[in-house]
Amino acid sequence: MIPIEKNEYYDVTFEDLTHDGAGVAKIEGFPIFVANALPNERAKIKVIKVKKGYAFGKVMELYEESKERIEAPCPIYKQCGGCQLQHLSYNGQLEYKEKQVREVLARIGKLDLETVKVHSTLGMDDPWNYRNKAQVPIGEREGGLVAGFYQQRSHEIIEMEKCLIQQSENDEVVQVIKGICQKYGIRAYNEPKHKGWLRHLMVRYGVTTKEMMVVFITRTNDFPHKKEIMKEITERFPNVKSIVQNINSKRTNVIFGDETKVIWGEEYIYDTIGHVKFAISARSFYQVNPEQTKVLYEKALEYAELTGTESVIDAYCGIGTISLFLAQKAKHVFGVEIVPEAIEDAKRNASLNEITNAEFAVGEAEVVIPKWYKEGNKADIIVVDPPRKGCDEALLNTILEMKPEKVVYVSCNPATLARDLHVLEQGGYRTVEVQPVDMFPHTVHCEAVAKLELTV
Repeated sequence: MIPIEKNEYYDVTFEDLTHDGAGVAKIEGFPIFVANALPNERAKIKVIKVKKGYAFGKVMELYEESKERIEAPCPIYKQCGGCQLQHLSYNGQLEYKEKQVREVLARIGKLDLETVKVHSTLGMDDPWNYRNKAQVPIGEREGGLVAGFYQQRSHEIIEMEKCLIQQSENDEVVQVIKGICQKYGIRAYNEPKHKGWLRHLMVRYGVTTKEMMVVFITRTNDFPHKKEIMKEITERFPNVKSIVQNINSKRTNVIFGDETKVIWGEEYIYDTIGHVKFAISARSFYQVNPEQTKVLYEKALEYAELTGTESVIDAYCGIGTISLFLAQKAKHVFGVEIVPEAIEDAKRNASLNEITNAEFAVGEAEVVIPKWYKEGNKADIIVVDPPRKGCDEALLNTILEMKPEKVVYVSCNPATLARDLHVLEQGGYRTVEVQPVDMFPHTVHCEAVAKLELTV
């Protein structure tokens, strides 16, 4: 018998946080998940949904606050949903992320945390205004354009003039361009009717170069008042080096369409991470927090312990960010990535930095790497930086067959990291240490780097 009922009120004490930042309370062992609640807080809650093994509730009255609770500085924090942890002190966020990594390593990875060193989360000195890319839906309200973020679990756009985790330069460009478009009568895309023109605005910012790119994502191929709009943008923002149009004519909530064209300026802007320079196009994957990316990649480089004699394979290499870091210390780096455009970017970035000991191939890591192995490329070290779903099983099997001396695993999902570490441990590797890195302050996302050594 479920001990609670929908629409009833209960007094609870919160015990923990879930991986998505909700408070966890239990009534007779039955878990209730409540947004905007923190461990050790006492509250009156209302149950709003009951499932077979758990329920959801909302706080009606907070009796006792956590010492780590702070007032979220963002005025639209509770409506927006882009951040989940602004009500938790930054020190509390770093501890939460370390705890999250520890729990999944023990529970899913079956690792003995007495022998695996899990470090404290590496955070930022200033954990605000870090995102170098703004991607903003455009809508209409009472005859005017609105630019902001979708409200949680809806397609209702919340007007947003300033996002506290975005680079302030990007916020300014979005607001000014919204005003320019409104001046020339540009219509926003209406999703239900599949009418209108402007779907999204994207702004990219090179933190070290100060260069900016503006991308108009539109429903149709035309560009009303293009000459006037380009003139106003470039006069107002001399740092804008590239203006691009992406056409997405489909009925879809996917942001980008297939066709992208430069309509003013250059195809690329540039930025640097450490000593490596990167060319960034409209569709390039480039880390949104370059300051912490440097921290993450330097930790991966430290764990690789390169001496200049090693052959390294970088699986899921993207535009070559980790590969080019590794190439500074390795004898040779081989990168593989399934997205052809990313490999073109990787080759361009290698050339840009005059790095000649890195080569890149298009394809699935789990297909290309076994082929390299059969051709005699026996890597000393394999670095993996997979998507959230973790490494493909075939790639893990290839690693176990190749037996490189070290594996450095860069993860954006602690749960799949733990799962994959368990597989590698079963196959003869030992997890030496794990370093959580806070790439996305005020959100629940946590990156980590793990160092593994071959024992058999």
